[in-house]
Amino acid sequence: MKKYIHGGDVYSHEGCLDFSANCNPLGTPESVKEAVIRSLDGVVHYPQVGCGPLREAIAGYEGTEADHVICGNGAADLIFSLCRAKMPRRALLPAPTFGEYEQALSSVGCEAEYFYLKEEEGFAVGESFLDALHRKLDMVFLCNPNNPTGVLMEREFLFQVLRTCRDLDILLVVDECFLDFVREPENYTLKAQLSRYHNLFILKAFTKRYAMAGIRLGYGLCENRELLERMELMTQPWNVSSPAQAAGIAALKEQEYVQAGREMVFAEAEYLKKELLFLGLKVYPSSANYIFFKGPDDLWEACLERKLLLRDCSNYPGLGKGYYRAAVKKPEENRKLVEGLREILK
Repeated sequence: MKKYIHGGDVYSHEGCLDFSANCNPLGTPESVKEAVIRSLDGVVHYPQVGCGPLREAIAGYEGTEADHVICGNGAADLIFSLCRAKMPRRALLPAPTFGEYEQALSSVGCEAEYFYLKEEEGFAVGESFLDALHRKLDMVFLCNPNNPTGVLMEREFLFQVLRTCRDLDILLVVDECFLDFVREPENYTLKAQLSRYHNLFILKAFTKRYAMAGIRLGYGLCENRELLERMELMTQPWNVSSPAQAAGIAALKEQEYVQAGREMVFAEAEYLKKELLFLGLKVYPSSANYIFFKGPDDLWEACLERKLLLRDCSNYPGLGKGYYRAAVKKPEENRKLVEGLREILK
């Protein structure tokens, strides 16, 4: 497996306006920063094992029980501990999708099968995905909306996948990290199915919703206590720092901030799609807080010369040169991207 390179590498590209990482355009809430600062007096002590108060706060936010919540050093940490707990031999992934799934599977010697999404079908995960499920699979990963395409899967389709996976004894992992920036996310989440399906694990994170990428804080929702206990055995006891736990508790109180960020994303995503289409770029119908589009093969380099950092998606399985992802940011930042693209493409 080739090395997976992520977006958000502002350290190698100083001074760039970063459109390669997709976080809440409003930036980190001040209350979160203050909570981190207040927590520093306690960093002489080890972090609280099990993240009890944080798990209680998450449970209240998600409408579940604290025993059904597991916290990690970002969602990626949970992906790896989940694979170590399950030790799958074979797994199914759509392509393209988030690269950490394959990396985590590979780390435990699991063979990954790809279900290649078709451009002519808008990179949608369609009914034919059900035909790719078989008894030799141990795990299936789905990202809803998918990364990098932003394509949403309808809940009724996910119900079919979930039922088939249960019948075939397959663990279904659904990544809902970007669902916070979808209109009416309650119509797409599978949270209500957790009590009925113990083969379901839902991934969530603070990274995107609260622009906390540097804090590293994610969580999983699952009602299979045996699986959660195995996961806890697969990670070190202090995997979530004290500042991260404090930041998470503070962030969950920021309801108005989350809604304001959502409204900005809805408005600015429409603006960006319209402008990119006007410039002659092929824009796909992303429902997330990023725009997935196709352009010239050298567009990433041309944007970098103008201090604009896009996400080059050519290293996603199933994609090649010319595919890009751009985060939806504040209005003035989005206009700089459009101006830069206009200069390049004129």
